[in-house]
Formats: sequence, C-alpha cells, structure tokens
Amino acid sequence: MRFSTKAMLRAAALVVAASSLGGCSFMGLNFGMAQLSEKECLMRAMYFESNRSSAEGMLAVGTVVMNRVADSRYPKSVCGVVGQKNQFAQGVLTKKMTDSGAVLAAQVADQVLRGARHPGVQNAQHFHTAGLRFPYNNMYYVLEAGGNEFYEKRTPGTF
Repeated sequence: MRFSTKAMLRAAALVVAASSLGGCSFMGLNFGMAQLSEKECLMRAMYFESNRSSAEGMLAVGTVVMNRVADSRYPKSVCGVVGQKNQFAQGVLTKKMTDSGAVLAAQVADQVLRGARHPGVQNAQHFHTAGLRFPYNNMYYVLEAGGNEFYEKRTPGTF
C-alpha cells in the first residue's frame, strides 16, 4: 500500500507539472492550451513582431516566416519556425493577444496562408527593429515596414 501511495503522489505531481507547460504535451497528452494551429502561430508572430502597427508590417513578418518554412535550414512548419529558440519575441507562443491587433493578425494570417506575400520582402528571412544598425557587411536591407527593417544575408560583394 505504501508503494502505491507514493506512486500516486508522483503521478499527481507529474500531472500538475505538465499542466503548467502551456501548449506542451506529456506522454502524448496535451495539457493547458491545445496545440496551436499554423494560423495561430503565424498570427502570434505577426502580432508581437509588428507591434500591431499595420497590415503591411504584419504581412512582411508573415512573409519572413514563410520564407523560412520554404528553406531547408529551418523547420518545415509555421509553428516550428515561430517556436525556434531566440528567433522571435520571447513568449510569442504563450502571451495573450489583448487588443484589436489580433483581429487584423487573423485576417493577414489567412491571406499569407493562402499565398499572399509582401513583394518588398523578397527572399529576406531576417528583420530587426527599425532604426538599429549593425556593423555586419552581409546584411542587405530590402524593406522597412511595421517598425522593422527586413534584410537578406548575402555574401559581401553579391549585392
């Protein structure tokens, strides 16, 4: 009896710990939030990274996400790309979206998932806050939109 009580307490502790993992799963079971859809992951990236500034800024961020999905160096899913460590805003998949920007993000995400792309982004897979400059000679800037500057990484001399 003593062993089974300890085992039950351990199992209960695992369930409590797993439930704090948000959208994660434990032994194939989802706890907390359900797994996010591709649309939800894309919406969240656009919402948090564009500062909800404009449809143009959201479309540009969405285009970067899709450019990465199409590149073999990145995960093959929207959620895989958005969830990569140190690539997008901290908490992008877990923070609450609290204003009308979420509605706009949903609309733009639908467009992106149907194939819409921002033509100015071209092949860019990177962006940072507008106004910052870095001393790297492989950053080829293609667009400023939504408070961000979008750039391609190119070998110097191929611009």
